[in-house]
Amino acid sequence: MQVGLSVASLALAVTLVVFMPQVVGALTGKQVSWPQIGAQFAALGPGEIALMAAVWLLSLLSYTFVLTASLPGLNHLQALTLNAGGSAVSNLLPFGGAAGVAVTFAMTKGWGFPARAVVVSTLTTGIWNTLFRFLLPAAGIVALLLSGQALSPAVTRAGWAGALSILVLVAVVAAALYWDRAAALLGRGLDVLARLLPRRVRPGERAASEALGRLRADTSEVVRHRWAGLTLGMAFFLGFQWLILVVCLQATGAYPGLAQSIAAFALSRVLTTALVTPSGTGIMEAGTIGALVFFGAPLDSATAAALLFGFWTYTVEIPFGGLALGAWTFLRRRENAAPAPEKESISR
Repeated sequence: MQVGLSVASLALAVTLVVFMPQVVGALTGKQVSWPQIGAQFAALGPGEIALMAAVWLLSLLSYTFVLTASLPGLNHLQALTLNAGGSAVSNLLPFGGAAGVAVTFAMTKGWGFPARAVVVSTLTTGIWNTLFRFLLPAAGIVALLLSGQALSPAVTRAGWAGALSILVLVAVVAAALYWDRAAALLGRGLDVLARLLPRRVRPGERAASEALGRLRADTSEVVRHRWAGLTLGMAFFLGFQWLILVVCLQATGAYPGLAQSIAAFALSRVLTTALVTPSGTGIMEAGTIGALVFFGAPLDSATAAALLFGFWTYTVEIPFGGLALGAWTFLRRRENAAPAPEKESISR
């Protein structure tokens, strides 16, 4: 069943990309063809491609600081291998997160890390990724509202309300992770909300607050002592990913402005959570193209830029991660095949 879903999901992703001109034509009401898109790709120079590759590598290196902060003792080379291998597996499957976690446990076990520390690391990085996933739409909304883009008063009011709501939610969750009193207050609030549910689906007494307490118990030490590394690592990782988009936009002539590029980037990251295709492939590109055209970018340039951005943030990670997994597997087999060192005899 899982294999069938994966094949169907990959087939849908490929279909969306192949028929991207028709998809964006339906979204925007404008026409573009693959020869036009190909002409944009052909115009790229070696320097532009090298710059994209350099920024992509910097983004990967930035994320190693998130992993080393969440798992004490992990070095940056191990973190790069871990991230690349897990991403390669996750990017090939529509629900690849579980497979990526399995790869993480296999690698870290081979390096001698205890399972409990890996669980804490996985929970911590998951929480930090989720918090930043919430923050990105807020940043995109604020950037759009401050960009001078023509928006109706109703949309403007809704945008400010949405951005502030997201920021408040992130602040509440962060406080609950850091302070015991905040966690207790949030737990009591969740208990009150749980009592409003129908009895047949209502969780057990104080189940929500206890679950939150267990989560905090596992992650509080890492959060309290390593929050700066986690936060800076995520900020630089997303900052370099945004810079990849900017380079792609500049190279294709689709750059709409600073605020608009931030809004388009935020939208693209939200669309990667669409589960119908691996990492939202095809859906992310179509949505990003629609946003760029709305901001005034030419359709052929916007399409080329979005496809380039998808290549650097998704496609290239699969072979790179495959190489990382292959190298790790080869080294593990070499270590296992190596004969144990002979003990020196001690003569009396």
